[in-house]
Amino acid sequence: MSNIIVRIFRFYRDGFREMTIGKTLWIIILIKLFIMFAVLKLFFFPDFLKTNFGTKEERADYVGKELTRTVDP
Repeated sequence: MSNIIVRIFRFYRDGFREMTIGKTLWIIILIKLFIMFAVLKLFFFPDFLKTNFGTKEERADYVGKELTRTVDP
C-alpha cells in the first residue's frame, strides 16, 4: 500500500520538476485564485451579519428565521 503512495508521490514530484511552461501557468492560476477569494471578498462581500447584528444570539435568530422562512409563490 505505501509503495503505491510513494510511487504516486514520485510521479507528481518528477512531473512538476520537468515542467517548463506549466510552472508559469500554475503561478497564474494561484494568483487568480488569490485575487478571486481574498481581494474580491474584502471589497464586494462585506460581513452582513456583523454589520447588521450586534450579538451572536441576534445573528443566530436571523439565520434561523431565514432558513425556516417560507417563500410565497
